[in-house]
Amino acid sequence: MNRKKMLIGMQMGNGYGAQTSAWLAHNVDPYNYANLDAHVRYAQAAERGKFQFIFLPDFLSQSQKFDHESPQLTMDPFITMAIMARETHKIGFAATASTTFFEPYNLARILKTLDVVSGGRIGWNAITTSDAISAANFGAQIADRDARYARAHEVVQIVQALWGSWEHDAWIADKEKGIFADLSKIQPIGLQGQYVASRGPLEIPPSKQGQPVIFQAGGSPHSLALTGRFANAVIGATFTVEDSRRQRANVRRAAEEAGRDPDEVKFFAGISPTIAPTKREALDRRGQFVEPDIHQRVGYLGMMLGVPLTSDDLDSPLTTSALAAARPNRSDPRSPKALEIARQGWSVRDILYHGVIDYHPSPIGPAHLTADHMQEWFEAGACDGFWFSPDVYEDGITTFVDEVVPILQKRGLFHDDYEGNTLRDHLGIPYQYGMQH
Repeated sequence: MNRKKMLIGMQMGNGYGAQTSAWLAHNVDPYNYANLDAHVRYAQAAERGKFQFIFLPDFLSQSQKFDHESPQLTMDPFITMAIMARETHKIGFAATASTTFFEPYNLARILKTLDVVSGGRIGWNAITTSDAISAANFGAQIADRDARYARAHEVVQIVQALWGSWEHDAWIADKEKGIFADLSKIQPIGLQGQYVASRGPLEIPPSKQGQPVIFQAGGSPHSLALTGRFANAVIGATFTVEDSRRQRANVRRAAEEAGRDPDEVKFFAGISPTIAPTKREALDRRGQFVEPDIHQRVGYLGMMLGVPLTSDDLDSPLTTSALAAARPNRSDPRSPKALEIARQGWSVRDILYHGVIDYHPSPIGPAHLTADHMQEWFEAGACDGFWFSPDVYEDGITTFVDEVVPILQKRGLFHDDYEGNTLRDHLGIPYQYGMQH
């Protein structure tokens, strides 16, 4: 019996790792931000692990907040993706691009070109932008949410129409007759919305998967409406099995309400492990990325647990009275895990070394702990797969590939090899060409 297999994507935010101070790690070249050869090596390592895709986030203003942090994003996700795609064979790539500040024709042209030259391995994370500083980079102001999402719906529709404007059999390439293409099958789309428009056509033929896969990130009602109508993959932000199951159910319901098969939309939960032979070694590895901000994090941990904490408390466990008074902060979904770890008797420093303030669940310790976490969530129906954020790309990817992936494969949870060549093949979603009706 063929058992359903989980899917794995990997975050690629810069040349260092998901941790903001990963560039400081002893084995990392601090100039990797501008070294795309390093990015290629990391993509090839992910492909060796048979990951379904690499996910490139993006943000349209400065991502550095402090002097000791590197930028958290690639210099340009489209160019980075193109270079990595040329040096890999199977693995897919998905890049974030805002519907708020990109025009549909530019997006359609860039993404479909990448899809064609990569052999059908490209996805687009279609998001809106709500950041005022990003808007200032375009000499603009942020519109209200309704307007931003109305524009997003128009942009995605026009992009898809442009992708389909060169029909499947339009390319004749008949040298004897001197006919390059049947122009009756490469026609303008002539779409005009309230916010954007495009005449077309787009002079790019279909890729091996037809057109790029639409990704989405976000769980608001506006975002779910966009997901339900257009997306095949959702990048989630969840901290508990229960919350992840709820978010995945919301995504599937949104697809059904849009008249689609919910199995065509895959939900990915984040995971940011630190893997080492022992728990202590893993904590010390993660701790090097916590230390630069540890004095700010102590106060935040106190807010999460509802007890006052200062830097003087770092090297002691919470007192009996503090543990008795501690309560998870209802506004922070990470709080229950932080309290669980505090009750195990770890020092405040080690609680923070567990990654409790990071943006994804963080298994810390030997590889089987990460595999156990992934198996539990997957078998509980909390996700269709994971997007993995390596703490440090230089060795964190290979450790995951060499230690976690074989455990998942042995348990029958992850595939042994790629079954197809395109991103749609890898995700198990249908071929699409042109607008979704």
